[in-house]
Amino acid sequence: MSKITELLAPAGSMESLLAALRCGADAVYVGARQFSARANAENFDRAGLSEAAAQCHLAGAKLYLAINTLLFDAEFSVLDGILEIAAEIGADGCIVQDLGTAKYITSRLPTLRLHASTQLTIHSPAGVQFAKRAGFCRVVLARELSAKQIEAICVEAAHCGMEIEVFVHGAHCMSVSGQCWMSAAMGGRSANRGCCAQPCRLPFTADSVQKSAYALSLKDQSLVQHLPELLKMGVQSLKIEGRMKRPEYVAAAVTACRAALRGEAFDLHELQSVFSRSGFTDGYYTGQRREMFGIRRKEDVTAAQDVLRLLRARYQKPCKLAKLDAHYQLRQNAPAILTVTDGSSSVTVTGEQPQKAISKPTDLTMLQKQFHKLGDTIYLAGNVTAELDDAVMLPASALNAMRRQAVADMDAERIRRNTPVHRLADVPELPRKIQQNIKKSRIRLQIRRIEQLSAIEALADELDALLLPLHLVPQYLNGDKLIPLERCQIVPPRFKCDEQAEIELLKLARDAGFSKLACQDAADIETGTTLGFALHGTLGLHVTNSYAARALRQYGLIDALCSPEAQRIPAQYLPLGIYAYGKLPLMLTRNCPIQAQIGCAKCRHTLIDRKDAAVYTDCTRLLEQPDYAELFNAVPIWLADRSRILGEAAYALLSMTDETAERVREILLAYLYGENDYAPAAYTRGINVR
Repeated sequence: MSKITELLAPAGSMESLLAALRCGADAVYVGARQFSARANAENFDRAGLSEAAAQCHLAGAKLYLAINTLLFDAEFSVLDGILEIAAEIGADGCIVQDLGTAKYITSRLPTLRLHASTQLTIHSPAGVQFAKRAGFCRVVLARELSAKQIEAICVEAAHCGMEIEVFVHGAHCMSVSGQCWMSAAMGGRSANRGCCAQPCRLPFTADSVQKSAYALSLKDQSLVQHLPELLKMGVQSLKIEGRMKRPEYVAAAVTACRAALRGEAFDLHELQSVFSRSGFTDGYYTGQRREMFGIRRKEDVTAAQDVLRLLRARYQKPCKLAKLDAHYQLRQNAPAILTVTDGSSSVTVTGEQPQKAISKPTDLTMLQKQFHKLGDTIYLAGNVTAELDDAVMLPASALNAMRRQAVADMDAERIRRNTPVHRLADVPELPRKIQQNIKKSRIRLQIRRIEQLSAIEALADELDALLLPLHLVPQYLNGDKLIPLERCQIVPPRFKCDEQAEIELLKLARDAGFSKLACQDAADIETGTTLGFALHGTLGLHVTNSYAARALRQYGLIDALCSPEAQRIPAQYLPLGIYAYGKLPLMLTRNCPIQAQIGCAKCRHTLIDRKDAAVYTDCTRLLEQPDYAELFNAVPIWLADRSRILGEAAYALLSMTDETAERVREILLAYLYGENDYAPAAYTRGINVR
């Protein structure tokens, strides 16, 4: 594992890439025209990716390719073309969200390093352990972690040989990355497919008096002042967000981070002027989660005009990255020879044959003068030496031509030297669908409160499984236990604020007789495997393709839930259920918008959007303090009357939020027996995403 810390910059265009390199970035991440989580950035076609790789490798920097969206089965042929390009240009790594995509890349391009995208929601030591097992070499951590949590993860990463990457500057989503369906549910533009429309930046309020509040818009994150601390923790990569932002922003952010890494003061005013939302925050990192909310104000926009010209000038020319030593040989009756070296490699070029000097022979001073004209290259002139016959002369034009050719050849040599060599393996076959005899979709019920079970006693035997949140286990054990423990699946918290405490509670549940775990993220798979639970996949695992289904089976899962964003149920390498009823969770956030705006005492569990739709909001408390909040869609998904869709699924998940016990009974009657009178007044059929 590399011990060298890198400064990693975004590039949504070639100009941004050059700005990053010329201001001191050690690595750059870019997207192709498909499968990039920033689909609306300029991004790079085949020729652009080739040029981007050449520019990075010339500068001794690395190029990472972002393939960090969910894929559908029909898209893997397109992915294969991108992997051929990645092999051709010598990409240094690939940032991936989709577990099926990761498995495909591991088979097709095994020499390409895999980085687990922040969209995988890895935020704990167990998550890092799973990423290692899944073939990743680096994890991009969730942004919502404190310094103490990052440090604990770095300890585990060092133990298992993984690299850790941390976002240190840029936009802050309200939702934990990879766990947001707001844009998809509200407009069909999926964040998990790279098309987020950012509806969270529009007005939302928990207070009827403050109707124009922006309760879901956070300030941008900036940890620039904390970079030395992150280095001490063992973080390998310091990542700047911003593939959608202009090159001047990239220049400012890289400059500030580079100064901080040298122990120098950085220009916070410049950084804030080029882009901010009411300033910056480090609230998650420090644990001081106050004053974290902000919007893009008029003064934020106008402030940028004063610094853009100065920033643009900063990256117009290449910076000097290497010293070239030169040695000339000028002999009578032989072509001139120039050998240059940058300390690691040497190249030799030949030129014209020297002439007999009539008046002024070529001497060392003249050779030094001509070689020092390195202009807009990445090189500084070093020592210039020569072997000269007496009374020979080579014109300045010939010397300049030799210098230019030597520089071009050295550029090519540096690019070759810094470019990984990849090999493509055979194209993986699409997994074959397993045979299932599903006559009637089985029903699984997920509850949010124990009281929601009080009216379903007569229907309990009809349920295939009860999904029970971990924090409700003590109440369930002390109650009627309508569904036997062997048919219950424990649902861990969606965010691990105290993973060790969670593990201890899971051990108690296991010892009490629970044997099944509903896995919502990578850490759940790892922890469940270690504790000996039977593993079932649920909402947060994002199964949209057959490769992901097969990967989950290889990781030990018995079945899983098809993503609500999937176009259809993928060919089932393992049994896949569907999200058949429920108010889809739009966001998972560590910073409760209601608490931040009006406080917990006034909480009515409701946010109102600009169209007066009520977004149900609730928090989860594993221990005493709220761990996170979830925002749920105003209307539920309803598929009780869609027998064909239900019949294709291995099971139907009915997920409850604020439903009463009587309403839970009615919903079960509708899905079990086709009681159509119980359909809600308003509902959606699911998500149709691009």
